[in-house]
Amino acid sequence: MSYKQKTLPHDGDVDAFIESVDSKTKKQDAYRLLDIFQEETKEPPVMWGPSMIGFGEYHYKYDSGHEGKAFQVGFSPRKAKISLYFATGDPERDELLQHFGKHTSGKSCVYINKLADVNEDILRSLIRQSVAFLTNTYPPKP
Repeated sequence: MSYKQKTLPHDGDVDAFIESVDSKTKKQDAYRLLDIFQEETKEPPVMWGPSMIGFGEYHYKYDSGHEGKAFQVGFSPRKAKISLYFATGDPERDELLQHFGKHTSGKSCVYINKLADVNEDILRSLIRQSVAFLTNTYPPKP
């Protein structure tokens, strides 16, 4: 049985998605994150699945043969917390997160309550570091 990737990019309206966020603070933070991610990646925002906003794209292939595509970095203003998506596997990420501010982290997500809780310069560094790490790990195909 082959794996079918569920979270894919689509032409959903990013602004309409952000406008649907209930919390005024999360909505304001989402627009600020939109600006920051665009400034750092120089990529347009793209909806991935029903609730993730991604920037950039890469194709991965694991030793197991599993392959697919994913966004390089992104975020989602979820009801409980804002999820930030950065590359995993790079020790520089852990170093940057030590100076990031109030957050929790999972395997690929970093969760914040609000943008005011974190250091924006470190956020920008995390975005740049993730894009560089993924571009180096999964170079674009000619």
